[in-house]
Amino acid sequence: MKYFIVGVLIACFAVTEAFSKEERELKMRIASVLKERKATVGIAVLYGDNRLFEVNRGDYPMMSVCKFPLALAVLDYLHKNNLSLDTEIFIRESDLLPDTYSPLRDRHPQGNIKMSIQELLSYTVSLSDNNACDILFGYIGGTKVVDDYIKRLGISGMSVVATEAVMHESFEKQYCNTATPSSAVLLLDKFLKEDLFRDEYGNYLRKIMIETSTGNDKIKAGLPERVVMGHKTGSSDRNVEGVKAGDNDLAFVQLPDGQCYCIAVFIRDSKEDDKTNAAIIASVSKVVYDYIAKK
Repeated sequence: MKYFIVGVLIACFAVTEAFSKEERELKMRIASVLKERKATVGIAVLYGDNRLFEVNRGDYPMMSVCKFPLALAVLDYLHKNNLSLDTEIFIRESDLLPDTYSPLRDRHPQGNIKMSIQELLSYTVSLSDNNACDILFGYIGGTKVVDDYIKRLGISGMSVVATEAVMHESFEKQYCNTATPSSAVLLLDKFLKEDLFRDEYGNYLRKIMIETSTGNDKIKAGLPERVVMGHKTGSSDRNVEGVKAGDNDLAFVQLPDGQCYCIAVFIRDSKEDDKTNAAIIASVSKVVYDYIAKK
């Protein structure tokens, strides 16, 4: 599949596990960012010449990052059923749950409307709308459809088993959907460089990732102003002790020469405040960008 972002061809890459002397220096710089932080921070970067860089491997709660694999599964469903992005879904008032983040509900509180899958995907990805997310889960057949799709793509280390409604039932259930940072960047890379579905679907998903309005203080804040990037963020509630289950960002970043890299920064069990979590992600993003841009 050929595709362009602001007229420049994106090229992303596969995986190797060997670390160079330069990468060890990068790891040291990241370690200085993470030093004495009251959180576990997992990082994966997939970049040029078949390289995968990782820090703190393990499973992390995805939170709304799970809306990215959901979007892929929705587009796969459209592709297999020869349906357009203009296909409409009827939204009932009962689909618009209260006490959850939902610009869709705020704009259409009475429901009982039809909305295109294109619009629902924009709500789900660009605005991270929880009700739109669950409407799309229901449309394609539930979380198992998404989980099976990920596994068919050959991605291990990622599990989607809970809707947003389920995750809102208790603090502990926010840990249901998990991913390793490396599985997240591998899935994003696969989307960018493989023909998973029709071009119009992929182009639209890249567009709404670039248009994402959540998390501007995360990966994006660590990049030069005119750098093109697309991402999906995720953020949890806190328990009674003030611990935040997850605070995440997954992104592709386009370099000035047109190549790109994929980066995931996932924070688990953070006792830091939200501003500090975002600053950690932004600082990691800056260190990574400076390292890769020089190469």
